Amino acid sequence: ELWVSLEEHQDALELIMSKYRKQMLQLLEGRKREDAEPVLKAHQANSGEIESQIDRICEMGAVMRKAVQVDDEQFFKVQEKLAQLELENKELRELLLISKESFEVGREDLPD
Repeated sequence: ELWVSLEEHQDALELIMSKYRKQMLQLLEGRKREDAEPVLKAHQANSGEIESQIDRICEMGAVMRKAVQVDDEQFFKVQEKLAQLELENKELRELLLISKESFEVGREDLPD
């Protein structure tokens, strides 16, 4: 979760920096329209690529969250089954002990 959160924060920071760069490029464009045009185009292409990467990362985060949820559910099912088996084992041992005790009592009652 920390890793996903860190990635989300990095993505948000990248988006903020992208907007900052865009504003700076617009300022440069106002001063030197001819000189800033190639930079602006490169920035627009780069920001589109960054946005698609952010979308992919968010999708991967959602998949990872779902995987963790499924894994947790499976873990709880296994824990529940283990507890159930331990209880059954305990009850079977008690029945076996009772059976042994009654068998021994039955043997003592038999004449020699």
